[in-house]
Amino acid sequence: MKVTLSSLDTCESSFTPLVVLELAQDVKEETKEWLKNRIVSKKEDGGAQLLFRPLLNKYEKETLENQNLYLVGASKITLLLGAEAIGLVKECNDNTMRAFTYGTRHNFKDFDVRRLLTSGIVIQVFPLHDNEALKKLEDSWYTRFTLKYQPLDRIRGYFGETIALYFGFLEYFTVALIPMAAIGLPYYLFVWEDYDKYVIFASFNLIWSTVILEVWKRGCARMTYRWGTLVMKRQFEEPRPGFHGVLGINPVTGREEPLYPSYKRQLRIYLVSLPFVCFCLYFSLYVMMIYFDMEAWALSLHESSGSEWTSILLYVPSIIYAIVIEIMNRLYRYAAEFLTSWENHRLESAYQNHLILKVLVFNFLNCFASLFYIAFVLRDMKLLRQSLATLLITSQILNQIMESLLPYWLQKKHHVQVKRKVQALKADIDATLYEQVVLEKEMGTYLGTFDDYLELFLQFGYVSLFSCVYPLAAAFAVLNNFTEVNSDALKMCRVLKRPFSEPSANIGVWQLAFETMSVISVVTNCALIGMSPQVNALFPESKLDLILIVVAVEHALLALKFILAFAIPDKPRHIQMKLAKLEFESLEALKRQPSENIEEKAPFTKEAKRENQMKLMAQNLKEDSREGNEEEA
Repeated sequence: MKVTLSSLDTCESSFTPLVVLELAQDVKEETKEWLKNRIVSKKEDGGAQLLFRPLLNKYEKETLENQNLYLVGASKITLLLGAEAIGLVKECNDNTMRAFTYGTRHNFKDFDVRRLLTSGIVIQVFPLHDNEALKKLEDSWYTRFTLKYQPLDRIRGYFGETIALYFGFLEYFTVALIPMAAIGLPYYLFVWEDYDKYVIFASFNLIWSTVILEVWKRGCARMTYRWGTLVMKRQFEEPRPGFHGVLGINPVTGREEPLYPSYKRQLRIYLVSLPFVCFCLYFSLYVMMIYFDMEAWALSLHESSGSEWTSILLYVPSIIYAIVIEIMNRLYRYAAEFLTSWENHRLESAYQNHLILKVLVFNFLNCFASLFYIAFVLRDMKLLRQSLATLLITSQILNQIMESLLPYWLQKKHHVQVKRKVQALKADIDATLYEQVVLEKEMGTYLGTFDDYLELFLQFGYVSLFSCVYPLAAAFAVLNNFTEVNSDALKMCRVLKRPFSEPSANIGVWQLAFETMSVISVVTNCALIGMSPQVNALFPESKLDLILIVVAVEHALLALKFILAFAIPDKPRHIQMKLAKLEFESLEALKRQPSENIEEKAPFTKEAKRENQMKLMAQNLKEDSREGNEEEA
């Protein structure tokens, strides 16, 4: 009897919906049928070989509002073969990490269409939340406010490695800020205006910023090795959904796909995107000068009247400017996404790199330009301290409200409306599933960890760039991050759709961004210390000597940073040994393959190989079912 994979799929009677597919209301029936066939057909026929059914049957569609909602699932064997196809790495019974394969699945621990979005046929595709698993995750994560480590392994199991790494970095960065906060509090509380003491604090900051980033690399390597993504080989990247061009043959893959000349993309970047970014930077500086005019007006008003009301008014320009900065950052983000998409990058990685560069440059100038101007042009340390405190605290409060609290409140209101609507229904449907799908399809879509890392990056800048002027910044950052963990967890679990899991081995380009910020902080702090009256008093006659000494100290500290970065290995010794052992075993396995096996396999056709594989899978699946029944008995 001929055994095919599709027959194996249908042997699983229970349909567990994994992904929701929403089509546009005006999609034709033949288009729906074509899409269904592409999803359920066998892989050799160009299909995805998944399970597919509409949310509502014909009678329910007539009774309820007609929504083009469909559920996509997969059998256990399809999921296992998919894990093998993407190169998933798991821990074996001998505690080593290996690439998962279906044939050797028992050796591992714990073995128990995108282009349619661009064309407008598909409105959205998202995975459903697993309510039971989500409840367990919430109970161990944020429902009880206690000072404890986050369940990163559970977060990774539910949301994937990319999101788990963000929460791991957020937790690590918060703990790493505690020494800075503990040392900075006495400097602020006892009003130590002696810059000689600030030299010690700034020097500690420079060493601290280097050490924490290097130690994070080691901790990240330990986590991702345990999760299997550190040794996961990078896959060949497919074109982005929004990538378009003239159909042609890809010289690498040999497949027909859109091709777009590189010179056209470069013209778009340098003739349109770059001038637009420069214009936005100029506009940001123009708004900054308006802010300084407001500061001068508030100061003159306070000096003329001297009342308590005008003393409070001194903080109003900084608060307004902080709000304007947040608004400009968000508006610029939308423009940067549109421009980067219009540049028509073929790969998602290229798209992300160009977007991150655009956003980082603007956000850095928009958030820190006023502080640099106050520090090195106006040389007003009191105003610098006031502006830094106002910008830091205001931005943190706004982010907490806009990211989590306001969306959660709106989501709760929508949930009540959906619940009432479902309770009023007369149709005989699975009300729980219907309610969940209708509720989640209106949730916001998680756009990735970009904004979360950007918030931490700017916070790191506020803490490290001007630490010798405002040592209390680290304390405010710690207080914010303790609540940020819970608000971000609430956002992921209750406000946004469940994102698709993405494997990651590290925090990517953000590691370089944080390291660059730490280098800039060396220059900034050395310059601020060199400008202090105490240091200037040591060189009353020759300012050239002062400049040379400051530059020499700066170079010495930079050299110390790079020595520390070199001395601290990125991966712990035991992980280096395991990776080397794994590479050695792979090479030895290739050497042991006899040439006669290759000759024996040569006469078989692809069809014969596939049929033999299907028969083996069917036999293994029956054995799995028999073992499961025996265990249940």
